[in-house]
Amino acid sequence: MASTLESSSFLHGVNEVYLAELYVRFLENPGSVDTNWAEFFGELHDDDARDVLGELGGASWAPRGAKVIGNGDGLSISDAIAGTAPEPSKEAPGASASREDVLQTARDSINALMLIRSYRVRGHLEADLDPLKLSAPEPHPELDPTKYGFSEDDMERPIFINGVLGLEWASLAEIYEIVRDTYCGKIGVEFMHIQDPDEKAWIQQRIESVHNHTEFTARGKRAILDRLVHAEIFEKFLDKRYTGTKRFGLDGGESLIPALEQIMKRGGQLGLKEIVIGMPHRGRLNVLANMMGKPYQAIFSEFQGNPANPEEVQGAGDVKYHLGTSSDREFDGNQIHLSLTANPSHLEAVNTVVLGKVRAKQTQFVNETRDQVMGLLMHGDAAFAGQGLVAETLDMSQLRGYRTGGTIHVIVNNQIGFTTMPAYHRSGPYCSEWAKIIQAPIFHVNGDDPEAVVHISRIAMEFRQEFKKDVIIDMFCYRRHGHNEGDEPMFTQPLMYKKIAEHRTTRELYADQLIAEGVLEADEAEQMVRAFEMTLEQDFEAASGYKPNRADWLEGAWTGLERARGEARRGKTGVPRKTLRQMGKNLTRIPGDFNANSKIVRQFRTRGEKIEAGEGIDWATAEALAFGALLIEGTPVRLSGQDCGRGTFSQRHAMIVDQDTERKYVPLDFLKDGQAKFEIMDSPLSEAGVLGFEYGYTLAEPNVLVLWEAQFGDFANGAQMIIDQFIVSGESKWLRMSGLVMLLPHGFEGQGPEHSSARLERFLQLCADDNMQVANCTTPANYFHILRRQVRREFRKPLVLMTPKSLLRHKLCVSPIEDFATDSTFHRVLWDRGDVAKDGAIKRVVLCSGKVYYDLYEERAERGEKHVYLMRLEQLYPFPYKAMRKELKRFPKADIVWCQEEPKNMGSWSLVEPCLEEVLDEIGAKQKRVAYVGRPAAASPAAGLLRRHLKEQNALVDEALSIK
Repeated sequence: MASTLESSSFLHGVNEVYLAELYVRFLENPGSVDTNWAEFFGELHDDDARDVLGELGGASWAPRGAKVIGNGDGLSISDAIAGTAPEPSKEAPGASASREDVLQTARDSINALMLIRSYRVRGHLEADLDPLKLSAPEPHPELDPTKYGFSEDDMERPIFINGVLGLEWASLAEIYEIVRDTYCGKIGVEFMHIQDPDEKAWIQQRIESVHNHTEFTARGKRAILDRLVHAEIFEKFLDKRYTGTKRFGLDGGESLIPALEQIMKRGGQLGLKEIVIGMPHRGRLNVLANMMGKPYQAIFSEFQGNPANPEEVQGAGDVKYHLGTSSDREFDGNQIHLSLTANPSHLEAVNTVVLGKVRAKQTQFVNETRDQVMGLLMHGDAAFAGQGLVAETLDMSQLRGYRTGGTIHVIVNNQIGFTTMPAYHRSGPYCSEWAKIIQAPIFHVNGDDPEAVVHISRIAMEFRQEFKKDVIIDMFCYRRHGHNEGDEPMFTQPLMYKKIAEHRTTRELYADQLIAEGVLEADEAEQMVRAFEMTLEQDFEAASGYKPNRADWLEGAWTGLERARGEARRGKTGVPRKTLRQMGKNLTRIPGDFNANSKIVRQFRTRGEKIEAGEGIDWATAEALAFGALLIEGTPVRLSGQDCGRGTFSQRHAMIVDQDTERKYVPLDFLKDGQAKFEIMDSPLSEAGVLGFEYGYTLAEPNVLVLWEAQFGDFANGAQMIIDQFIVSGESKWLRMSGLVMLLPHGFEGQGPEHSSARLERFLQLCADDNMQVANCTTPANYFHILRRQVRREFRKPLVLMTPKSLLRHKLCVSPIEDFATDSTFHRVLWDRGDVAKDGAIKRVVLCSGKVYYDLYEERAERGEKHVYLMRLEQLYPFPYKAMRKELKRFPKADIVWCQEEPKNMGSWSLVEPCLEEVLDEIGAKQKRVAYVGRPAAASPAAGLLRRHLKEQNALVDEALSIK
């Protein structure tokens, strides 16, 4: 009701007396008025209302020597409303106040407070934010004093506001000047959408107490100018030396650099030890040089075409404005470690990658208050408004398992996206509207006022440390050149770029300001420029001989790890039988005071019995044993995904729920005293954001098994950019290893085109340079070993794992306990355990992968066929050439076919065909090419009708088993 009332015309005119009487009544006793009115009056000035209540309700007060209203024998508020007035007090300096005096005072007070509140809510709409002044802010009617019944003649009338804006009494002119200065200057603040009263009151007090300004010392002002000199002259130097070369310069947004310096400096004072940074390409070189401290020589060397890493380090590399680095900076004796995360041009994709790294580092620091490590994300305006990953990032900010204690978001608002103007790339008034979904405070600021930018950066850092929540800085600036330095922006924005051509730089404007203030002598500013230019010239000359002395990897938490070598790479993954059996008891124990679902009780009982018997261990049990063994060995496990606690197919039940209280119990937390931490999170309905987060976690922490599970394998489509641009190529581009596991349910079972295929072919198409592992396991034991193998080797590689659906409960998809025990290991190729003829009598070898093996196995048994051998390829990439040569040599008389249930243009065929052809050639087989058996090429992954699916499946099984 408050917002409706505030903008209603009936608040003024003939209704003012009624409103004032209500207000006076509310001040005496808030319960005496309707609750809607009480809420409205309370919102006018939030906590300040209680103070005004105390004064107006009883204490003596008077408007600067005018009439007095006393609480003794003077006129009370109730008396004034009732129209009864006792004799005036002899001590009062003025005559007794009439009923109209009281009501007028109340009217003035309420109207002034309404005006102040309107500036808190909407003052940003009239703030001077655009350095180019392309369009003046539209006057908002609710920011006009006449809207609240005031006229020009009322400007000097004293008004009682009892501490609001730090004043007891103030004239309307004073109030108006303060709110304009605080809310409509070079800074616009959006914070009244925040529901938490403490957060809102903190911001209000923080900005109103200083009228939203910081009084910088002369030394502070010089420091700001120095940062502007470095930011601007660095870009100009690059433009002069490498004219026309893409660098995505910061030109026009130079105030970003002093802003970042302030965040680091104030953060260090407040206990911050490390900042993990993510940003787009615009301004990246400037941040690398002037924030991260990357040597200018190194950057100039890269412009000359030299690699960023030592020559002996292999990899494809990346363009210089995608690269990351790490460094240490010191401010006031506080050291801050900085790491800039490498990222591609896919804007905003790096957001949750950064947050995952932050979360991992906070865990390493054992920093549960999350005040020592922070994420800092920089954005472009069009990207922040347009990319859905922004919303996913914000949504995750306060979720269990993903919260990082708040991120500072800095939007470098160029007021243009490539060639698209704001009116065409967003619907709201600001690019920052997304932030309101989490009630984050938003500080808009004019980038040509570097003091305002630094002031707001300090407040943002303080807010983050105080409330552990995200905060937004929206810095309005401009892009002096086109989207890149080779573009001609006049083609599409001629008026904007005429303005920019005439507009002086932020450094020039600020230098003039300091000269006018007497902080600098007239020639000092140019001396600063010349001195820095000389430094750049010297570094430019030295760049030709610059050699990077180390690669920025395999340090810190990665110490002791190395690049992958060899082919088998088994690792030590077996576990003693005694340990497995003891885990089985603990994994299936349910506390006596816990009312678990009866179906789960039966399931747990069966699991325990099978582990104890050493037979029939199914997929979910094997997974629990793999996790449990790692935990008791001291290796943490982290699993997230949609509904992963229970499991999409109700198979996992790693987290069970009390049927009476909904209390949660996680058996894997109770295996052994001192065990490692197990985290399992049902994630938000996000693929790209969550997968990016988990990938980021693995970048910072190689000694945790980190897994992401898609609800169905095809859901990974929603995270394709994270897969393509980070997981698949991160090591090659940026020398960044990851041990992330992706669990993707896959299998053709008649569920239609959307829930059959995890798009195995896409991952296999992306395989090269030993970049990852892709597997399609068929036994619980192999699944057990491949999971443990991830963290039991001296290197890390992403693992893409096709996981089963129907096989989760298939009677044949089980393993004996000896296949998990000490001497067991992962097998990339699995042999046939059926009743088949001797090797020399085998007439056909059917090679396959995944669920189709069981369809073939059961049909072969039904037929009594003993001359067909089923060989399973469990790991598709890296392709096991050595093992395959050894196995196929056993069958010199057999013809060899590849059988898959996916269409021919999907699944594994495109990868395995040339690999198997090479194997056949090497072993001297008469058959030169492997025959294909499976569905024909198709546009859709699977049939939508179960009957058609079964017909297709029966046909391919029959063809695979039919010996010619």
